[in-house]
Amino acid sequence: MSKDSTNQTAEALFEKALSVAEKHLEAAIKEGGVLGPYIAVAMIEAAVNTAVDETSHEDVIDMLRDLAAQIEADADESED
Repeated sequence: MSKDSTNQTAEALFEKALSVAEKHLEAAIKEGGVLGPYIAVAMIEAAVNTAVDETSHEDVIDMLRDLAAQIEADADESED
């Protein structure tokens, strides 16, 4: 399997996982009512803790840095 093919497979798996996570987050926010914003942040913390348990601190730190860069890029685009 080529590196490009492996990257595409990993990306597809991640997109599927993201879809499942978003579905559950939406349900939790709806269930929480006025606690919705807190639930969203609490789920980030719970997800990070679980991700560290499932992978490694280094993997999670790298993923969070990538996510922070995406958030900053989105913010810069919305300011333009």
